[in-house]
Amino acid sequence: MLNNEGFDLWANGYDKSVGISDDANTYPFAGYKNVLNTIYNAVLAQGKGSVLDIGFGTGTLTQKLYEQGCKITGVDFSQEMIRIAGEKMPDALLIRADFSQGLPAGITSSNFDFILATYSLHHIPDGEKAPYIESLIERLRPNGSILVGDVVFESRALLNSCKDTYSDRWDDDEFYFVYNELKDHFKDRITFQKNSFCAGILTITR
Repeated sequence: MLNNEGFDLWANGYDKSVGISDDANTYPFAGYKNVLNTIYNAVLAQGKGSVLDIGFGTGTLTQKLYEQGCKITGVDFSQEMIRIAGEKMPDALLIRADFSQGLPAGITSSNFDFILATYSLHHIPDGEKAPYIESLIERLRPNGSILVGDVVFESRALLNSCKDTYSDRWDDDEFYFVYNELKDHFKDRITFQKNSFCAGILTITR
């Protein structure tokens, strides 16, 4: 598991490391570019709205939305990631905070058209995922959506199969999404789009 110091050290090589895994179609980042591209198009299809990005990293996705005129607010716990992203998005509001503890006080009264989380919320333990997402729903404007792009499996059996295949690199400190289990909680408010054998997009609406 990477703490904020680990992410600081990884920041400059983050995009390259992700790209290598995606290009090779291996866990954990197989489908990464497809996930980001799909989310990008989904946001822009609704116009140039306000976006909260949780765990934005180096700003790979939000920079593109920023360049299209979206109003960007971001939360990340790595100061170095924030520095890199801030150079790309000088007018964005980028806040350093541990998002696993909830949203920082400065934005708990704000509302957004989209809340994005790409490869970040797998740091939230399974039992805390649904309550955490419920707290994010409260920050959505009417007809707003939460888009979670991450390591996602339709079932626990598929997750365990991937874990067996990649046992030499599996991170037991990360808690990956299982769509069927979240479906039990969110019912018709959640949908799942599969983007690779280990990645997909969860869409949660108000």
